Amino acid sequence: MKKILITALALGLNIMAIAKDRIVTISTTKGDIKVKLYDDVPKHSDNFYKLAKEGFYNGTLFHRVIPQFMIQGGDPTSKTAKPGQMLGNGDNGYRVPAEFNTKYFHKRGALAAARDNNPQKESSGCQFYIVQGKKFTNDELNTIEKRKNITFSAEQRKAYTTEGGTPHLDGEYTVYGEVIEGMEVVDAIAAVPRDKSDRPEQDISMTMKVKKKKKFLFF
Repeated sequence: MKKILITALALGLNIMAIAKDRIVTISTTKGDIKVKLYDDVPKHSDNFYKLAKEGFYNGTLFHRVIPQFMIQGGDPTSKTAKPGQMLGNGDNGYRVPAEFNTKYFHKRGALAAARDNNPQKESSGCQFYIVQGKKFTNDELNTIEKRKNITFSAEQRKAYTTEGGTPHLDGEYTVYGEVIEGMEVVDAIAAVPRDKSDRPEQDISMTMKVKKKKKFLFF
């Protein structure tokens, strides 16, 4: 930290602020996934960080996995679920109002909130998913634009055609973070054998740890 401060002074820069990225490590039986939360999607990020810090997610399962789509977890009833039990209806008693930020979209690695079919598109207070996705052609994106009456930005098109994602979910579910390490673990979880309800045949449980990573902002 001293080296950074000295360099800043030598360059004639002023330290404007010390920001802290909120990082959550999701440890699973397949490996670790690290996600960064977006501060400008505050209701969702604060909620997820709080639950992770309190240990709410420890012992829950990734209960729904679909290759080339996403992996979903956070159902509290999954902690005590019997083999073959259908999951996905559990909650923690509240919803989070939708926060659609056009900067964030369903690219590969996006962290987003699950929800039911409520008309306000409010999110589950606890269930989340991580996008694995697939690559789309520009023609396919054109079709989605016409069907949903939306326009993908150049950034979105580049991401969806080169990295992949789930573009049809944009504007429907709130994105509030992204994977910064461990996408190979997401891929491994998405590939496991699953039953007719898309629940993994062998349980994939998780625990979470949180930390704040300091970063200096200069001007």
